Amino acid sequence: MSVLQEFKEFAVKGNVVDLAVGVIVGAGFGKIVDSVVGDLVMPVVGAVIGKPDFSGMFLALATPPAGTAMTLDALRKAGVPVLAYGSFFTIVFNFLLLAMVIFVMVRQINRLKAGAAVPPPAPAVPAAAQSEEVLLLREIRDSLKK
Repeated sequence: MSVLQEFKEFAVKGNVVDLAVGVIVGAGFGKIVDSVVGDLVMPVVGAVIGKPDFSGMFLALATPPAGTAMTLDALRKAGVPVLAYGSFFTIVFNFLLLAMVIFVMVRQINRLKAGAAVPPPAPAVPAAAQSEEVLLLREIRDSLKK
């Protein structure tokens, strides 16, 4: 089998197509989540606790050259090794906030799906219309449940 034929078989398999669709939908969902966090949640968080930006928190690991401002950018430009733990805190905080928003969204979607997936009850069939085998199988099932 030629390489082209093998690639064609691989590309048209359902798994590859499903993966491509998942990536495309995931990219769109990512934009929705970014908008929810950036446009809806962060303004509320900023109004309540202030802007959660810890990027100004750092620790210089060496003595900076004379005349260097004690800001993160200035120290990095001067070549001073800096432990920028504030940026890490900001990224972790944003991740936790994003994870919480995704959790709430998925939870609500699952609730909507669960409510819509309840099938209507099957119409009751009179016992006289049921076959003897069905009645026997139901008795066996009920005895096994006990």
